[in-house]
Amino acid sequence: MIGKTVNEIKVGDVGTYARTVSEADVYLFGGVTGDLNPAHTNQVVSEKTMFKGRIAHGMLTASYISTILGMYLPGPGTIFLSFECKFTKPVQFGDTITATATAVDVNVEKNIVTFECECVNQDGKKVLTGKATVMPPR
Repeated sequence: MIGKTVNEIKVGDVGTYARTVSEADVYLFGGVTGDLNPAHTNQVVSEKTMFKGRIAHGMLTASYISTILGMYLPGPGTIFLSFECKFTKPVQFGDTITATATAVDVNVEKNIVTFECECVNQDGKKVLTGKATVMPPR
């Protein structure tokens, strides 16, 4: 299985991925990364924060962009070159996040595609905005 090549991607092409964030997702992500911050894993401590309870890791949310780029558009064989993102709202356990990556620049000569990225929750509120640059498979 191989993803789309730079010649197959056009400005305006869109990839999406949606997932409901579960407690298991947060604990597995924390375990794999070593980020067991109480904001994500300790209800009592997290209730004393500005969020009034546990929130998902921002980078878990950002990883949904990686899912799009690595699995759907361009897809398998894609190499991530850079990613810049801003977290605009917390993601709560049980939120359904829809990630979107839209091709905004296709450089055929350098085999590089740039995507504008965003993640929104089930209420349509942006929780992440960003820009990713990738090298699609040849």
